[in-house]
Amino acid sequence: MAKYSEEFKIKLVTEYLYGNLGYKLLAKKYNIPSKTPLQDWVRAYKSQGMNGIKRRKRKEAYSVQFKLDTIQFMSETGASYQKTAVQFKLNNPALINGWMKIFKEQGIEGLKPRSKGRPSMSKKTSKQTKKEEKKLTREEELERENELLRLENAYLKKLRAFRENPNAFHEKHKQRWHSNSKKKDFD
Repeated sequence: MAKYSEEFKIKLVTEYLYGNLGYKLLAKKYNIPSKTPLQDWVRAYKSQGMNGIKRRKRKEAYSVQFKLDTIQFMSETGASYQKTAVQFKLNNPALINGWMKIFKEQGIEGLKPRSKGRPSMSKKTSKQTKKEEKKLTREEELERENELLRLENAYLKKLRAFRENPNAFHEKHKQRWHSNSKKKDFD
């Protein structure tokens, strides 16, 4: 929710424009900590009418060209953020300041819109399908098959040896366990 309602802003702007109180006194009268918001509201009302005061219902997406035009206008004319905002019918001069900083740091690429939020889960599956789609050459397929056969052969040899003498497996690992525990004792 906004700090100040549209009705409140309109009331203060009209009281400033048609009354005899200045920014400071109006701010004091309505317990606003600073006169700056009031000045911004009056300036926005003078340049854009009621649209300058109203809150936008949705976030406006500005094109890269629009952002470049505002930056170029400001650098060529030496206009302030406020005057540039009035020129381009923006009710938030700080927006231009942000664009300027990004442009100085990242160039035009920084002004391009970026997707927000977490990436979708489908992107992970597309990476997996790309790996699967990658075709192996005939030689690579044969090498892969050869490696799998070697692994299968080694597994079957160990299985056969275990079936012939199951105690040998336990004795072998028992010796390793004892030698490891003795090493730990000496440490």
